[in-house]
Amino acid sequence: MFARFLGWLAMALPAAGAAAEMRDYCPDRPGLGTPACTIDRGHVSVEVGLADWTLDRQAGERDDRLLLGDLLVRYGIGDRTEVQFGWTSFGREHDRDRSAGLRLRESGVGDVTVALRHNLLHPDGSALSVALMPFATLPVGREPIGAGDWGAGFRLPVSYEIDETFALEWVPEVDAAVDSDGKGRHLAYGTVAGVAAKLGPTLSATLEYQFTRDRDPSGHESQQLGGLSLAWQPRDDLQFDIGANGGLDRHAPDVELYVGVSRRF
Repeated sequence: MFARFLGWLAMALPAAGAAAEMRDYCPDRPGLGTPACTIDRGHVSVEVGLADWTLDRQAGERDDRLLLGDLLVRYGIGDRTEVQFGWTSFGREHDRDRSAGLRLRESGVGDVTVALRHNLLHPDGSALSVALMPFATLPVGREPIGAGDWGAGFRLPVSYEIDETFALEWVPEVDAAVDSDGKGRHLAYGTVAGVAAKLGPTLSATLEYQFTRDRDPSGHESQQLGGLSLAWQPRDDLQFDIGANGGLDRHAPDVELYVGVSRRF
């Protein structure tokens, strides 16, 4: 019996050591940017946007968009590499043209996003962390939530820990974005820059700025957004988040409010 116990203990100790070496949980949520860190090999992160509401008012028109169940699943396939699958399960738009007295309500599901993130430096997101992230969108949704055609893009997430409290982020991106009429693609590009601060052992805040340039054939447009988000991790594998984005120019949506939850398995 004692020999069996020693054998069990010998097998359990390496397993416990491996569990203790698991990296800190770093969900993609919340915020405008994308982290450079990756999920540990063999583990899954399920991240859900419980509700996301956007208000956009332009020249006598008011557009409200509500997204529910915006899902992202990340799976670690290597020490530095993960695959991602994203899907918006339901969305609803309410458009009002006050000058014409018209109202339009539409709802539907969104497209599927498939991505690969490979970290080049510090997959736990510590110190200077850099990753490569190609992605593609598959047109499984329908208007007005789905884009109507396939798209693709590439991000280069970069983060730098200044100290135990503050960290910087920079995420340039270039896309083959779907045209507004849902047929064909065009060039779009932009970047996100931000600073994150730990407000306590379980609470953090992130302040961000985003610039995007969209060269749609129907008209070229630039947008600027500012964002503030809070993330609370009561346990090592669980996070709740809330955030708000605001337009900084006349082309950007007025406000976006969202709340979500993330869980690692």
